[in-house]
Amino acid sequence: MNVLLLCAALATAAAAAAAPAGAAAPAAGPTLKALFKEPRQTEDAGREQVAAFARTYSDKAGWEARARNIRACLLKEAHLDPLPARCDLKPIIRGRQERRGYSVENAAFESLPGFFVTGNLYRPADGQAKKPMAAVLCPHGHAKDGRLKAYTQTRCAGLARMGAIVFAYDMIGFGESTQLAHNDPNVLTLQTWDSIRAVDFLLSLPEVDPKRIGCTGESGGGTQTFLLGAADDRVAVLVPCVQVSAHFFGGCQCESGLAIHKSAAHDTSNVEFAALAAPRPQLLISDGKDWTKNTPGVEFPYIWNVYRLYGAQDKVENAHFADEGHDYGPMKRLAMYKFMARYLHLNLKAVVADSGAVDESDAAIEPPDSLRVFTAEHPRPPHALPDSAAVDAALKKAQAEAGRK
Repeated sequence: MNVLLLCAALATAAAAAAAPAGAAAPAAGPTLKALFKEPRQTEDAGREQVAAFARTYSDKAGWEARARNIRACLLKEAHLDPLPARCDLKPIIRGRQERRGYSVENAAFESLPGFFVTGNLYRPADGQAKKPMAAVLCPHGHAKDGRLKAYTQTRCAGLARMGAIVFAYDMIGFGESTQLAHNDPNVLTLQTWDSIRAVDFLLSLPEVDPKRIGCTGESGGGTQTFLLGAADDRVAVLVPCVQVSAHFFGGCQCESGLAIHKSAAHDTSNVEFAALAAPRPQLLISDGKDWTKNTPGVEFPYIWNVYRLYGAQDKVENAHFADEGHDYGPMKRLAMYKFMARYLHLNLKAVVADSGAVDESDAAIEPPDSLRVFTAEHPRPPHALPDSAAVDAALKKAQAEAGRK
C-alpha cells in the first residue's frame, strides 16, 4: 500500500508559514463568476494561492483569527447563518437484514419538517462491539444510486464489522432524495444541513458515543465530509477521499454554486476548508489521476502546517496512490480503515487478513431495491414537501424560527 506521510514537503510549508503575519494578501484566485462557470484554476495558480494564504499568519492565534472568518463566511455564503431551527427528526428505521458480523436497515429522518434524508443504517452484530459505539457518516459522490453501489455497501459493512454504527445517505437529487433536483439553488445549503442533521440522527441513537463520530466520503462525498467538518465540530475524525484540491473547487452546484470560496469578506479554497478541522484527526486520500494528484506537495503540506500550530501534526496524514484514479477502491478503503481504527478505537482485524491485505469478503452486496426506504408498500409520508418552492419556504421558516430564539 502506498501510504505516505509526506515529510519531505513539510519544511517548505513551515518556511512559508513563518513569514510575518499580513506580509501579503492572498492571491487573487478565480473570480466568483469563474468559480460558478468553471470551478477550477491552473495548478500553478493553486500553488501560489495556498502560499499566499500561508503568508497571512505566522502563529496559532493568527491562523485562528483567519479560521474564524473563513468559517463565518462559509456559513453566511452557504445560507446557513443562522442555522435552521432543529425540528423533530421523526426517524423511520425498518427492513433489518442480518449479515455476518453486521446488520443493515433502511432509514430516513426529516432535516426540515417534511424534507427527508434517506439512507441505510449499518450496525455491528450483537456482541460485536462494546457500547457506547463509534459512529461514521458515509456520504457518497456524484453517482446514480451512489449509496447503493457495491463500493459504498462494502465500505459501510466493513466499518460496521469493525464496530461502528454507520449511516450512508443520499446526496440531494440522487437515489431516493427526489424532493429537490440536484441543480436546485438550495442544494449546497440543504446538503450541508442534511449532514449536520445526520450527526443529530446518529447522536439520537442511545448506543452511539458522542465523542467518537467520524465521516468519510469520496469525490462529492469528500466535499460533504470537509464542509461538515468545517461547520460542525462534533465530527471527531474526517477522511475526505479524492477531493481536497488547491486548483479545483468542485464541479457542481452543490460544491461551488454559492460564494463559499470568495466574497467581499474572504478568499479561500477547499484546502483551508479541510484545515478548519485542525486539530481533529484527518486523513486526506489522494491519487495520481485527478485533481488531487499534487496533494503530497501542495495541499497536504499546507494543512500539515496548520496542524503543527496546534502541536497536532501527528494527527493529519496523506494516503497517496500515484497509480490509481478517482474512486474509493480497496487500497483507499484500507488506508481509511486503519485511520478510523486508530482514532475511533475500532477492530481493524475485522477487515484485514493475517497477510495485511484488506479482506472485505464478509460484506454482502444487497439488491438495491432491498435497501430503499420508501416503496409501494411503504410510501413517503403524505406530509412530505412536494416541490422546490415548498422546501425553500420550509427552510426560510426554520431559519426565521432560529433567529427569534
